[in-house]
Amino acid sequence: MTGKARRPNVLLITCDQWRGDCLSAAGHPVVKTPNADALAAEGVLFKQHYGGAAPCSPARACLYTGLYQMNNRVCRNGSPLDARHGNIAQHARSIGYDPTLFGYTDVALDPRLLTSGDPRLKTYEGVLPGFTVRQLLPEHQKQWLSWLKQQGVDASAGSPGIHRPVGDEDDDSVTEAPPIYSKDHTPAAFLAGEFIRWLGEQEQAAPWFAHLSFISPHPPFIVPEPYNTLYDPADGPAFYRADSWRAEAQSHPYLAYDLSRRNRANFRPGAAGKVHDWSEDDFRRIRAIYYGMISEVDAKLGLIWQALKLSGTWDDTIVVLTSDHAEMMGDHFMLGKGGYFDGSYHIPLIIRDPRHRKAAGSAVDRFTEAVDILPTLIDLLGEPPEPHLDGCSLKPFLSGGSPAAWRDAAHWEFDFRSIADGEAEAHFGIGSRQCNLAVIRTKKFKYVHFGGGLPPLLFNVEADPGELTNLATSPAHLSTRLQFAERLLAWRAEHLDQSLALAELTENGVVGHVSKGIGSRE
Repeated sequence: MTGKARRPNVLLITCDQWRGDCLSAAGHPVVKTPNADALAAEGVLFKQHYGGAAPCSPARACLYTGLYQMNNRVCRNGSPLDARHGNIAQHARSIGYDPTLFGYTDVALDPRLLTSGDPRLKTYEGVLPGFTVRQLLPEHQKQWLSWLKQQGVDASAGSPGIHRPVGDEDDDSVTEAPPIYSKDHTPAAFLAGEFIRWLGEQEQAAPWFAHLSFISPHPPFIVPEPYNTLYDPADGPAFYRADSWRAEAQSHPYLAYDLSRRNRANFRPGAAGKVHDWSEDDFRRIRAIYYGMISEVDAKLGLIWQALKLSGTWDDTIVVLTSDHAEMMGDHFMLGKGGYFDGSYHIPLIIRDPRHRKAAGSAVDRFTEAVDILPTLIDLLGEPPEPHLDGCSLKPFLSGGSPAAWRDAAHWEFDFRSIADGEAEAHFGIGSRQCNLAVIRTKKFKYVHFGGGLPPLLFNVEADPGELTNLATSPAHLSTRLQFAERLLAWRAEHLDQSLALAELTENGVVGHVSKGIGSRE
């Protein structure tokens, strides 16, 4: 890089299942996130940011590749990511960074490039190609458990057992009882400490690229003191829901299926029964714990900001803070993610680039998507984003301007096939390729299209933010439904895989753009 300005450092932070409305900077009436707010005060808060898919692997595939699910084809945890797709780690490596991972990426590797006995074929928790692993933290959390033992904490219960409340013998009750580990011994504390230690080893002259991937506030929903009682369950907005879970189930065939599959044990280890049978008070207690988990992660963000400042790199570092997907958190009698509700897909996004101070402290209300992260980082690092990507660079917003043309809707997809046991296919009586939905959401309307002949949904989200009144069968809204079905079809046609469609072989050779893959050095 002789003769060129030094490239900035990059810190990409993802949390897991953080709702986009759960930021005090975004106006949440209860949740306090002073350190995320401090980042927003020096950067740009994108208030209408949406994930591209769910659960973790599909959501992260959109973020890491800049491609919609229709193109990256990661449909569930365990779907391999096609090796022909480039990603942010490969691109960063191609321009001289050593992208370093703290946490996990949940990427199932392309089996065509591995031998039949490769152990990486037995997990969806592979590492995104291009990353150097400094500290891996997969779902079994063995690395964290080993660290706990070194700290003198009894970790013999393993994971997820270690996340059960201390002294709570009644598995069906929801209490704020803390786990055996303290606020200084959480998985977030472990990863933050590992990153801060690594930061102290970096040479000032060489720019670095780090991805810090926190699992919180993903379940199990439990958090140490003082965060377990930081929020009063009585506080917080009313849940978006029908009068009963049965009424929810009767409103659409997909909801009946989804509600029937959500088990308490996935969110509170040892609990029995269905999520929808928890009481209003139970949901409120769980939500208060969830808010506490967000505050616990936010406290670790504060330690990271402090470490960056002490190391003298704060003003040389681009920081991106986001989530993979969101969390229903009691809305529609649900916990977790998936389906089509905003609660599963509206996620935080804050970007701070110290070279762009004009827009510092501003908020953007335009629709942005997870696929925008990759082209944004490429652009901020001085490279042109490849034209076949589905996302768009957010750099104009960071520079204090507004693009001449920008999307007026957010889009996402969800694939609910169940290859292992065929449960979804049998339930709906349709093929696995038909077990999917796609969403287009504008400021006023939201349209959900299902495969396999399942009935569509249409909501006026401006008047009905809880998505409780389906207008798809209303004669007065038939033209609106048709308009949005056509818009969704046009969106899919525009974004079908463009990696080779932008090139043509002629008597003069290749004309137009040929994608060499984001990781290419050519």
